Amino acid sequence: MVHDIDERSQFILKAIVQSYIMNVEPVGSRTVSKMYGVEISPATIRNVMSDLEEMGYLEQPHTSAGRIPTDKGYRFYVDSLIDIPILAKAESDRINKNYESKLTEIEKVMESTSRLLSYISRQAGIVLLPRFTTITFRHISFIKMRDNQVLAIFVSESGVVQNKVIRLEEDLRQEELDTITAYLNSEFGGLTLKMIRERIIEIMANDKREYDNLLRKAMDLSQKAFLEGSIEEDIYVGGTTNILEQPEFIADVEKMKTIFKAFEEKAKLIKILDKCLEEEGIHIVIGAESEIQEIRDCSLVTHTYKHGDSVLGVLGIFGPKRMEYPRIIAIVDYTAGIVSKILSGEPS
Repeated sequence: MVHDIDERSQFILKAIVQSYIMNVEPVGSRTVSKMYGVEISPATIRNVMSDLEEMGYLEQPHTSAGRIPTDKGYRFYVDSLIDIPILAKAESDRINKNYESKLTEIEKVMESTSRLLSYISRQAGIVLLPRFTTITFRHISFIKMRDNQVLAIFVSESGVVQNKVIRLEEDLRQEELDTITAYLNSEFGGLTLKMIRERIIEIMANDKREYDNLLRKAMDLSQKAFLEGSIEEDIYVGGTTNILEQPEFIADVEKMKTIFKAFEEKAKLIKILDKCLEEEGIHIVIGAESEIQEIRDCSLVTHTYKHGDSVLGVLGIFGPKRMEYPRIIAIVDYTAGIVSKILSGEPS
């Protein structure tokens, strides 16, 4: 990876980031010299720090204080972590133990995962449930609830279950719904929601005079189930109160309120996680990279999880920019691997 700073400057920058992560205090030249045994004079270190500040890697919160990393400084540090660190055995054992209960419902797995990530990291754990536009359906069924109202139940190959209440203009008996269910499962089973929507549009584009009465009803119901509105996508967030314990937020109530507001607005979090889904494996969003003002003081470390070879969703840890990146990356990477094995039916 090409950087615009020399090797000595890179070393000093890494030292400053590591010191700030550990101590939450602006870092001075003497701290770098003493902590890391650098055979460079404090005066030379100060000059390098000044250059790094000018290039945007560091900033000085107060005139007489040391420096702290900027988003660019953290990004350099993260990008310099060539390999994913090995997770400590005590932590991998704790993760394995969490899944010994053999959870089978994906919602329970994800909820448990968000709590686990928050517990181990002491940050907030976050999990985006599988995106229904890309996962494969195994079974679709319709259950009559009351007049002109039907419950649609979607079950995916990976065990995800989603429900959607549909209001009908024409009331249908349960016997008709059962027949429609059988037809749609034979027509759409094994397809993704995106493919199902395309197939419905293709069928409906044909001359409607060719439809028999049942097919017409099936297509009307399918349109309401798959084309109108959207299937709700959910996200689990665990351990948000851990943010309260972070030194940089304790003394700033307004900053804390802003972050919690972002947690309450799921659409914003889903927007970030959608971007993380685009890059398989570990993905790290630092500060303003999220393009969401409310969480500019935070970072998010995520990893995609799978069913077989198909990416289903993403899980991760949300915390201050001053997070212990190597350890957090190791936790997220290991957990995503375990969750993928569970969803794929493999022994963990």
